[in-house]
Amino acid sequence: MKRLENKVAIITGSGRGIGRETALLFAQEGARIVVSDIDSAAGEQTATEIRRAGGTAIFVRADVSQRADAQVLADTTVGEFGRIDILVNNAGILRDATLLKMTEEQFDQVIAVNLKGVFNCTQAVAPVMIQQGQGKIINVSSVVALYGNFGQTNYVAAKSGVIGMTKVWARELGRKGICVNAVCPGFISTEMVKSVPEKILSAMKEKVPLGRLGEPKEVAQLFLFLASDESNYINGAVISIDGGITV
Repeated sequence: MKRLENKVAIITGSGRGIGRETALLFAQEGARIVVSDIDSAAGEQTATEIRRAGGTAIFVRADVSQRADAQVLADTTVGEFGRIDILVNNAGILRDATLLKMTEEQFDQVIAVNLKGVFNCTQAVAPVMIQQGQGKIINVSSVVALYGNFGQTNYVAAKSGVIGMTKVWARELGRKGICVNAVCPGFISTEMVKSVPEKILSAMKEKVPLGRLGEPKEVAQLFLFLASDESNYINGAVISIDGGITV
């Protein structure tokens, strides 16, 4: 028996990186996947890859910062598959700058996608999960939400807010049979990180007790556990996956 047999999962930001790996892994474990991304080409590619491997997937383009897009994402999923079992709020952007150099636009953009986007998507799917009497919501935060990071006022504010919302929703939705948890990845070897200069990458690795960056699939495997029935008594948790960097 596959771990997500016949489950329906929406994964935002699944055109690349951790989201893409999560979509592929969930599909392998029997889930029907709704790939969502603002990048249509990347999102379609993920969905096509799932279908070629024998899985079931559709692509729905969505800008999660827009409430209407989040609602269309939920409505399309229900229209296609009749239910929503899993939501992975993974979509996120970076607009780094120090406090004195950060523009209002940079701040607003990151809050809109990384914080309000999580609110928009969760509010859109929650009524469906409540009606079903069950569901799993996984919010992607970051280790920087726990200890701050130079040049990331906007990103840290958003990711800290995600942890706060996770705890509220765990209380509000837990009684409806819905588990809401947050995952805080550390330095993960995504395309975004690979573009960082080698000198900085080496310094990042040195900070990690395990001495390496994480792989997107390792984060996806944690998401799989939280999405499966194996984690049915985990609710309101904030789980770091960072090689020990927060120790």
